[in-house]
Amino acid sequence: VEPRAKRWKGPGCVAEDSWEAYPVLSDEQSQDVELVEAFAAPILDKKETSRLVRELNAAHPFHGLQHLKRVRAVQDQGSAHSLEVLLCLVQDAPGTEAALSLDSLLSGAVGAAGLGPPFVVKVPARAPLTRPQFELVSQQWPTSFHEDKQLTVALRGQLFGPEQKARMESYMMAALAAAEAGRGLGMEPVGAAVVDPATDTLVAVGHDCRADHPLHHAVMVCIDLVARSQGGGRYCFRKYPSCRLARLDAAQPYICTGLDLYVTREPCVMCAMALVHSRIGRVFYGTVWSDGALGTKYKIHSQKDLNHRFEVFRGVLGRRCEELVKA
Repeated sequence: VEPRAKRWKGPGCVAEDSWEAYPVLSDEQSQDVELVEAFAAPILDKKETSRLVRELNAAHPFHGLQHLKRVRAVQDQGSAHSLEVLLCLVQDAPGTEAALSLDSLLSGAVGAAGLGPPFVVKVPARAPLTRPQFELVSQQWPTSFHEDKQLTVALRGQLFGPEQKARMESYMMAALAAAEAGRGLGMEPVGAAVVDPATDTLVAVGHDCRADHPLHHAVMVCIDLVARSQGGGRYCFRKYPSCRLARLDAAQPYICTGLDLYVTREPCVMCAMALVHSRIGRVFYGTVWSDGALGTKYKIHSQKDLNHRFEVFRGVLGRRCEELVKA
């Protein structure tokens, strides 16, 4: 159980101090890295290391596995050798594993001098993308790792400082207030707010309005309001005072380009695709949803075949947002 975070007592105090915004990663970033089997051998004579690596790289190159380091140091101080080297993948070895010898593995292309008997190890089939993945695969075999330091900090829940969290909380509070207003009108209690992070200002606030139209989810309402602020928009929400434009900005490049969305509940597939097409910058949602398309059921924001991707964070005022749904 994580310790309760200390309350920030400076300017812009955060009212609820137990939430953190965690990134919603792609499957490649969040899943365990697949392991494949490879043959390795102890290096009994360290003087042969450079030659062995050079000849193995020429005879058995690791196509698509450039992240693997050819040699690893042996951590066991009681070992008779200090280095081990990868020979080849098991799937690329000739014959069957039981009948393989060092000579048959090397196929005469690599001198066996300085090598001990081969053995099987497991190595990562692709490069690690996150530090947790790197730490896990490093227990199997050393790999190269080009760390995204911002992502590492985000996975620890430390990307946003106290003052940033105070602003984030105020935006989610605006979405929560809209959700409560929608509930009072018989709508589903989901609220959303669009924010310009460059100026820290609200652009639009909306809530579920499906009593009028089946497509008027809270996110769709906000996107339409932002379009209206740029001289577009399709619908009118004047009879819903809590669905409002907070700022007109006809100079915005294209609908939600560079803007942030705060929504009390994880968006559905329709809303997620609308966010793709409106070029949203980041999405922050409070609580997950069984049909959610930004982490739970799908991860629309990380689909490589789409022409726009965006960052997603979950957990902003998560407890309050979840209580809103259950109330």
